[in-house]
Formats: sequence, C-alpha cells, structure tokens
Amino acid sequence: MGLGPQRRWGSEATGAQPPHNTGHDRTSLATVRSRIEELQAAIAGIGPLVVGFSGGVDSALLAVAAARALGPGHVLAVTANSASLGSGELDHCRSFAAQWDLEWATVSTQEFDDERYLANNGDRCFWCKTALMDQLEPVASTRGATVALGVNVDDLGDHRPGQHAAAERGARFPLVEAGFTKADIRAAARHLGLAEWDRPAMPCLSSRLPYGTAVTVPILSRVDRAEGALRRLGFDEVRVRHYDDTARIEVPPAELGRVVEAAEAVVAAVTGAGYRYVTLDLAGFRSGNLNQALSPVAAARP
Repeated sequence: MGLGPQRRWGSEATGAQPPHNTGHDRTSLATVRSRIEELQAAIAGIGPLVVGFSGGVDSALLAVAAARALGPGHVLAVTANSASLGSGELDHCRSFAAQWDLEWATVSTQEFDDERYLANNGDRCFWCKTALMDQLEPVASTRGATVALGVNVDDLGDHRPGQHAAAERGARFPLVEAGFTKADIRAAARHLGLAEWDRPAMPCLSSRLPYGTAVTVPILSRVDRAEGALRRLGFDEVRVRHYDDTARIEVPPAELGRVVEAAEAVVAAVTGAGYRYVTLDLAGFRSGNLNQALSPVAAARP
C-alpha cells in the first residue's frame, strides 16, 4: 500500500525477534495480530481519514493502521504547529511520515489568539481542540474525509474536555471504537515495527502549567528548555511543572534516586532554562496530575 517498513515478528520480521517462541508467545502474537485487524476494520468502516498526528504512539499507530486499511490517497496525517508544541516534535513527525510513506501536512492553529485558552481554566483543552478542529475540518471536507484523533480507551477516564470539543465537531476515535487501551496500542505498534512503541507521551507544553496560570509563549519556552535539558541528561520521561520561578520536576518513581545523584547537573540544567528554584516531586510522574486541583464546577466543559 505504499507504506514504509512493516516489520513483523518471527519469519515475517525484518526487525527484532521475540525473546522466546513458546506457546504463550504464539498466542500473544495471534492476539496482537487479531487486535490490529479489528482496528483496521474499524477504520475501513469509517472511510478516508484526516488523522490528527502529534507524533506520539497513539496517533502514529492510528496513521499507519489507517494507511494499511485504506491505501494510498485515502489518509492524510496532519500535525498542528503552534507555540505549545515541544522542540523537535515537528521534525519528529516529518521524519516518521517519510519513514512510513505517509501523506503528511502541517497546519498552524490559532489557540493563542483565544483568550479562553490563554486563561488556562479547566476548559483549556476544549478551546485547544476547537482551534485544531477549525483547521482540520476544512482539510477533511476538501478530501471527502473524516477527522480522526488518537484517543484511546484509557483516556476516557480522565478530565479531557478536548475530546468533547472534537466529538461535537464530528471527529472519530477509531482506537476507542476498536477498544484499544494504551497497552494494546504499544503492543500493536511494537508488532508493526514502530520505533514509537515505547516513546513517552509528549502532551502540549501548556499542560505543565497549573490551572489559573495564564499561558504565555515565554513561559512555555522556559518549560520546553528545561525539559529538553533534562532529556539530554538521560531523563526521557520527565515533566517540568511551572510555578512562577520554581520548577517542580516529575520523573517515574524508579528514576527519583538518579535525579538526586545527578542533583548538581539537574539544578544547572533547570536554572539554565530560567528557573530560580528546582524541586523534585517525590510522588513521581503522574500524567494529568494537575487535574486533581479541579473542582467539579471548574472541570465542567462549556
């Protein structure tokens, strides 16, 4: 179908091999293949797609599965470019699309022109996805396609007002329709040979700001520089939460000791990005943990 490398395990593989060839492994492999077929069937039932492609494993799997299911000319992966996108992410998306022979484009979203987004209240993601849909809908319309986003089943249990904004505008969530959890996605991506199968999530930089802290480009740039410096120190899964002149670092619990051991370099990296104080969250990394501060009223979408 004009795709790039489609790696498979065992005799089909051009990449890594499974560690053992036991009956359990064969059952697991058959299950993963079956799940991929279910996803491709769900996509085929929708028809031509414009995939919102962020470069993470969810949208990467969705884009590749869509290309496999629908064929050339029926899938366009689109990356939204704005100040909330981390450094290097646009280049990563471009490289992935080239590797997998995906038709790819970028759009510039205008959420920074929306005071409701900049206010950073509990509905910020609603206005972010509204800005995204404002750009993707016309593209999809000209192609006779449907907008699809990489939402998975696990996402449904968190505060994600952006999902409501997209769904209200007609976006589809094929991963949800096929019942894919994050674990399913990583297993399928690994089976297909996507290097992103174990890539840490990279949500928009605005998610590092506590609700009520106004979103500005200088603040997001500071967060981006701090996280980039920490990744260069070897901390691949990291968040820098912004509290004025204080940075609160989150890493997986297993990495806490390593941060302490590298304290001098960590402090230099983060203060070099513009923070005065550097703190370490002893509870470790938790995706979406700033949502805990929302009251039911504040969390309500428009």
